Amino acid sequence: MIEVRVDSIRVSLVSAHRVVVLRDIASPRYLPIWIGPFEAEAIAAELQGVRAPRPMTHDLLKNVLAHLGAQVTHVMITSLRGDTFYARIFLDVGGQITDIDSRPSDAIALAVRTQSPIYVAEEVLAQAGLEPDPGISLDEEDKLAPYRDFVESLDLHLPGDEDAEKGEDEE
Repeated sequence: MIEVRVDSIRVSLVSAHRVVVLRDIASPRYLPIWIGPFEAEAIAAELQGVRAPRPMTHDLLKNVLAHLGAQVTHVMITSLRGDTFYARIFLDVGGQITDIDSRPSDAIALAVRTQSPIYVAEEVLAQAGLEPDPGISLDEEDKLAPYRDFVESLDLHLPGDEDAEKGEDEE
C-alpha cells in the first residue's frame, strides 16, 4: 500500500469528465483517475472548506457511518482492470474491520470528509502511475482553480441566516 494525497483536480477540455490527480507522498509519482463532474465538485468543495446548507451525498454517508458507530480507517484504490479503477472503503465497526466496494471518486470524497488516509495498491501505481517531467510544477493556487468560480457562485446561506438576508436586502 502506498499512501497518496489529492494533488489536484483537472478539467478535461474534450469531455464533461474530470481527473483527480493523486500524489504519492513519498515519491514524485502521480496517479490520474477520470471521475465525473459531480464527484469532482464534491472533492473540491471539501478541500476548499465549502459547506453546503444541507448534507450532500458524501456528507450524508459520513453522518450515517458516525451515527452507526463506524469509522473510516482508510480507503484504497485496489485494482485497475481495463480502464476502470476499483476501490474499497475500510471501516472499523465496533473493533471489527470490514471493507466495502466503492468507486474511487466516492471513496476519495468520503476520505477527504473523514480525514482518512488514501492508499493505492503498489501494482496499480506501477501500472498507471506517472512521473512528471522535472521542469513542470503547478503553483498551489492553480491546483483547484477550475472550481473556484463554481464554488464562489454557490449560495450556501441557510434560511433565516440574518447576514445572508441583509446581503440580499442591500442589493
